[in-house]
Amino acid sequence: MAKPGLDSGAKGGLGELKSRLLFVLGAIIVFRLGSYVPIPGIDPVVLSELFEQQKGTIVEMFNMFSGGALERASVLALGIMPYITASIIMQLLSVVHPPMMELKKEGEAGRRKISQYTRYLTLVLATFQSIGIATGLPNLINGLVLNPGFGFYFTAVVSLVTGTMFLMWLGEQITERGIGNGISILIFAGIVAGLPTALGQTAEQARQGEINLLFLFMIGAIVIALTYLVVFVERAQRRIVVNYAKRQQGRKVFAAQSSHLPLKVNMAGVIPPIFASSIILFPGTIAGWFGQNESTAWLQDVALLLSPGQPLYVMLYATAIIFFCFFYTALVFNPRDTADNLKKSGAFIPGIRPGEQTSRYIDKVMTRLTLAGALYITFVCLVPEFMLIAWNVPFYFGGTSLLIIVVVIMDFMAQVQTHLMSSQYESVLKKANLKGYGR
Repeated sequence: MAKPGLDSGAKGGLGELKSRLLFVLGAIIVFRLGSYVPIPGIDPVVLSELFEQQKGTIVEMFNMFSGGALERASVLALGIMPYITASIIMQLLSVVHPPMMELKKEGEAGRRKISQYTRYLTLVLATFQSIGIATGLPNLINGLVLNPGFGFYFTAVVSLVTGTMFLMWLGEQITERGIGNGISILIFAGIVAGLPTALGQTAEQARQGEINLLFLFMIGAIVIALTYLVVFVERAQRRIVVNYAKRQQGRKVFAAQSSHLPLKVNMAGVIPPIFASSIILFPGTIAGWFGQNESTAWLQDVALLLSPGQPLYVMLYATAIIFFCFFYTALVFNPRDTADNLKKSGAFIPGIRPGEQTSRYIDKVMTRLTLAGALYITFVCLVPEFMLIAWNVPFYFGGTSLLIIVVVIMDFMAQVQTHLMSSQYESVLKKANLKGYGR
């Protein structure tokens, strides 16, 4: 009689997993449909001409993250970037601002409050960015806005802000009712949506003889090798041995135990290359807004030097990635807090005194890991740049997009496996309960 209980439990777990997967799929479909809803009052032909001029700038990178919504002047053109920026600002404040530091220590209630503040900040940032876009569009190129004026400005700002807040809500729903991190999945969906076009462009270049077939196979081999490298490093850990002394809590006596403290090689994730690209490509974006004239000739020269593929861009890009790796790792990981938590739980690292010495030791290990992680991210992001220089590969094949795609897929598959294991354990527990009741 226990077997039917086991089967029904497993089927129940698989049914929940199926419903979560279908919810994620439905949310992605809604996101993709929304990227085709245009802001009223914009000429699409003139807009496509404008984006031809913006290749190799920060606009193209944001367009990639939005799944082409920016290129189509969609209501989702801002994408999820305001929310990402707001989240990073809140993380920074939770480290340097005392009230936010206290709020972070309050556990689940504090996290909910920080999430609420993040939403408010997202609304503010989206509003400012929408106003900037709405007022700047008529000045970019003649005929882009059909009827410039207050009516267009108001409609554009409301549409863009609503689109961003909707994506933020949709991402939270995916996280809660689907599988994986909702914001990451939306960015992943936006990048993957441009994959067929990028592959088509590459195939067309090969057909016309612009790219040699041997080079095309080399590009495929390099992408596969980089993917393997990303998977290997993202799963890599430095495990610090941690021992727990024999201790007594109430009437229970816990024997001495040995465990480990896992530290990831790349704790900063994909934030460093995104920040580095945004900052370095910003002058080129500004130059595109001002157009061609004598007063801004110097800005055009700077934009040319900092365009993808240029030696100065490559050097600054690598330096900025390494800097942001250390900067962001310092935000998300505090060796002193980790050492204090180990001390409070009665744990210690063999050969290292608890407290300050443990903090310094963990900081030393983390510094070495961060350097290795920074070099790894720099390598992954620079190899596509060299491909761009040598073989004129489309900008889409960037290290940032490859990192996001691989990391999101790994996280998604890990959570699917977690749900499958959870359903199996629930089935085993139900079987054990049925046996217990039968006795």
